[in-house]
Amino acid sequence: ITSIMNRVKILKNKYRNEENITDEFNCTKISADTTDNSGTVNQIMMTRNNPEDWLCFLLKLEKKGVPQMDVNLLNRLIGRYSQAVTALPAEKYCQDESYAHILVRFAELKALQDPEEARDQFHLARLNCKKFAFVHVAFAQFELSQENEKKCKQILQKAVECSAVPLELLETALQNFHLKKKQLLSDEEK
Repeated sequence: ITSIMNRVKILKNKYRNEENITDEFNCTKISADTTDNSGTVNQIMMTRNNPEDWLCFLLKLEKKGVPQMDVNLLNRLIGRYSQAVTALPAEKYCQDESYAHILVRFAELKALQDPEEARDQFHLARLNCKKFAFVHVAFAQFELSQENEKKCKQILQKAVECSAVPLELLETALQNFHLKKKQLLSDEEK
């Protein structure tokens, strides 16, 4: 047992010193390989595999560029978000805000490529994380951007009916909708 423990300690030290492993998931380092990040992904999946670690990793990856301007980054992000959604069981994390953010951001990224697939992803997010108002607002914003005002209003009203929180966020989005604003929430309101 001592021999095995020593070997484990050696391996832990070896991997901690490599640049492609996150610093104990404190999000202080990220993989040096910006095209793959498989070391980080494998580490997340083999340890806690929770939405917070995934979201932290994905947001760091997004900071590498602007997905709307970089098709390679967009494809890489969609692949990683897809991997996160697959790795995280909805029944376990439906009440987790980080999980909801992952689902919403995945849908927003898909909207840049394929609006129909994005709509499916927004439906999935709303179905699995209906208690979070921002999920409904993001879906409503998507429908508004697709010039489907009726569907946008319907999504916001259903969110109020299902008691998504915070209610103030939904009320503000509805108010901005009625004022014919193109953005349901300003950056400050978000």
